[in-house]
Amino acid sequence: MNVVDIQKVLPHRYPFLLVDRVLEVVPDEKLVAVKNVSVNEEFFNGHFPSNPIMPGVLIIEALAQAAGILAFKSGVQGTAVYFMTIEKAKFRKPVIPGDQIRLEVKVLQKRGKVWKFSGEAMVDGKVASEAEFTAMVADGELK
Repeated sequence: MNVVDIQKVLPHRYPFLLVDRVLEVVPDEKLVAVKNVSVNEEFFNGHFPSNPIMPGVLIIEALAQAAGILAFKSGVQGTAVYFMTIEKAKFRKPVIPGDQIRLEVKVLQKRGKVWKFSGEAMVDGKVASEAEFTAMVADGELK
């Protein structure tokens, strides 16, 4: 999937769309995607101007967006995916401009519209960040 295809599935848009391409999808099992990190990203203006590092929370968000694509490509109906929990998050290596993040997410458990995933964000074959997270697919706004 290219970015146009991704935008048909996810509601996110620039500057918050954090998945550039999907390389592999196995419905109900796993997804592999990439995020190309450019020095022009908005967050580098403040994090940190003299030593630009991608915020860890945005790497976890990129994994969650990849997981959302996997859920939708697995046939789940809804318009948005919302975090419920984030567990075992670890940040092992900084992500800097010019890096390409390989996002790998796997389904750990699913019950209807509630899914639990594991995810790894890798740069040059090394884990930069990892986490387990639970998300719910919903229609419209949560109330």
